Amino acid sequence: MVQLIDGRKAAQTLNEKTKARVKFLKEHGIIPGLAVVLVGHNQASERYVRMKEKQAQKLGIYSVLKHLPESISEGELLEIIATLNHDEQINAILVQSPLPDHLDETKVIAAIDPNKDVDGFHPTNVGKLYLNLPGPYPVACTPRGVMTLLATNQISVRGANVVMIGKSSIVGKPLAALLLNAGATVSILHSQTRDRSDFLKTADIVISAVGKAHLLNDTDFQPQTVVIDVGQNLDEAGHLVGDVDYPETTVNIAKITPVPGGVGPMTIATLMQQTVEMSEWGI
Repeated sequence: MVQLIDGRKAAQTLNEKTKARVKFLKEHGIIPGLAVVLVGHNQASERYVRMKEKQAQKLGIYSVLKHLPESISEGELLEIIATLNHDEQINAILVQSPLPDHLDETKVIAAIDPNKDVDGFHPTNVGKLYLNLPGPYPVACTPRGVMTLLATNQISVRGANVVMIGKSSIVGKPLAALLLNAGATVSILHSQTRDRSDFLKTADIVISAVGKAHLLNDTDFQPQTVVIDVGQNLDEAGHLVGDVDYPETTVNIAKITPVPGGVGPMTIATLMQQTVEMSEWGI
């Protein structure tokens, strides 16, 4: 039977540590502050932002939500970000993706102070990650959460053959960099990869972050493969599923993150962890 990697349990443990750190900081007059900027009325984004806000409040983090109309101009949005950059109560700024088409997401992200870029998407922080420079600096939350999940479950990446499916700037590329920095041998697969089976059949760990239901199944892997499923998809019945299909009695998958309950909870827990760390860096 396949062993499930419990993201909810790992997130709960991490949140407990974060809450204790917040309590300690408050005793010394420091209140970690997170600002989330949401533009428009994307239902998935609104749901995700509500979850972030609720978790911040539970942990004692000062949380500000800037919910802006979809019609806001790029200049107005940049002014709001500039104000948050100079707000001493705010240690961490997050601009929720996706943005409306008339807004240049690259330009908006670059406007965030790199020292407050809690998502780790600013070019300065991306460059530091790729160069494996000593920290501290923020790193993309989902990739960092995956690394924490692997470590929590005693899954070593040093010397492992890891296949990363997906090359997005949000998950695929930063996670590949973290894995390389940790000593893994990493292959990145994408839509132009000719024969993914050549890579999958020699992989110790496979990470799928494509966002396509039924992309992979048990027969795609070699025996004892660890699978990290980052996919978030709705199936034909409207249920949330990952990229990977698997029966309980798998032949090849040894461990896998379920969807839901795997990587998702770790993303928000890592966001909270990093917000608190960034308040500490400013001491």
